[in-house]
Amino acid sequence: MKTDNQADFVHDSPEAVGVLLTNLGTPDSCATSDVRRYLKEFLWDPRVVEMPRVLWWPLLNLVILNTRPRRSAAAYEKVWSDAGSPLLVISRQQADALQSMLDAELQQPVTVALAMRYGNPSIAAGLEALRRAGARRILVLPLYPQYSATTTASTFDAVCKELRGWRWLPELRFVNHYHDDPGYISALAQSVKTFWQTNGEPDKLLMSFHGIPRDYFLAGDPYFCECQKTGRLLAEALGLSADRWQISFQSRLGPRQWLQPYTDKSLKMLAKSGIKTIHVICPGFSADCLETLEEIAVENRDLFLAAGGERYAYIPCLNSDPSHMEMLKNLVSRHISGWVPALSEAERAQVLRQRRELAVAMGAAN
Repeated sequence: MKTDNQADFVHDSPEAVGVLLTNLGTPDSCATSDVRRYLKEFLWDPRVVEMPRVLWWPLLNLVILNTRPRRSAAAYEKVWSDAGSPLLVISRQQADALQSMLDAELQQPVTVALAMRYGNPSIAAGLEALRRAGARRILVLPLYPQYSATTTASTFDAVCKELRGWRWLPELRFVNHYHDDPGYISALAQSVKTFWQTNGEPDKLLMSFHGIPRDYFLAGDPYFCECQKTGRLLAEALGLSADRWQISFQSRLGPRQWLQPYTDKSLKMLAKSGIKTIHVICPGFSADCLETLEEIAVENRDLFLAAGGERYAYIPCLNSDPSHMEMLKNLVSRHISGWVPALSEAERAQVLRQRRELAVAMGAAN
């Protein structure tokens, strides 16, 4: 196996703690060819589709990738901005905000790099940026509040695959989830309260999470349970009675059974049952993307109104809201505890200088 060459190491190079901030990913553009490339990478991941490769390959390449990219490209066109994909734009804002907050709070340098599990910037590119910044300790923070093998574990796979080619491995820590973090629940609740101050309170709050196949849950994936806990804690923080909120699952693919109840069918049933006003929030998404801005905010709105509902509103993701970023900053600070020594800049410089002097005395070139 090929490994990288780190012979240019300099003994007095400053070291940093690295934070690899990751999300699912996005096509490079809304062109059909770019969407197809993105979907192929995403859907070929065995964590996402747990099917024997010999069976999945013809279905993916001969059927799905010949039809779905055009439809998805048309959907992406509806949400694409001059700055690019909403998910990537917001993720960059989050990374920049987190970097600024960590710089202001911590004495030792901490470098934040953004990476996407699929598409660009890649996991490999994000890790390389951290290595160039001198990160000898790296915290991987996937922006998935609820753990799933399809998302969080897949990110871990990609990180480990890339690190197999590194000769000098960094110390590594990994954030599995934060579905019940008090700061996360508080930020969600505040976003709802702020939205209601302007738009009024609905008959019902629907909390829509991305779905996974039901047999993944039956095989031991904790995602369903963590979604339920997030929903319960959010309802408690808002003081909602049981009849004023509901959990549902969106974005299913194919004929197999996914986690239920389904968001689209729930909206139709709620409208037909007499619910006139509904607000939808997506507590499993840390940033607005195609699934929230097009599927939830547009497609599902039309379904609800067509079924007899009167008023429908989508409550945006936390995105780069200050309360969200404060929560993420605190999450990072807790997980890198012990990695950041309380040294002044002068003290750090002295440690590096002494290290280089000792290395040169032993025969090192630098």
